[in-house]
Amino acid sequence: MQGGMCKCPHHKVIPVLVVLFGLTFLLGALGVISGYTVSIIWPSLIILGGLMKLTKGMCKCCSVEAPKPTM
Repeated sequence: MQGGMCKCPHHKVIPVLVVLFGLTFLLGALGVISGYTVSIIWPSLIILGGLMKLTKGMCKCCSVEAPKPTM
């Protein structure tokens, strides 16, 4: 972790899936993609997010404990 921001790519997976989830519904509402396609994409994105969370272990930056305050 540098400068308070983690550079690990797995920290970006869920935000990217949220954006794709929103885009799926937006494009469906605008008529760019069909309702049938939307009904296939959104559950797939949720499943993908869940699988990504299950398969990713703790990275080095996540396993570092915060320093304890000294008195």
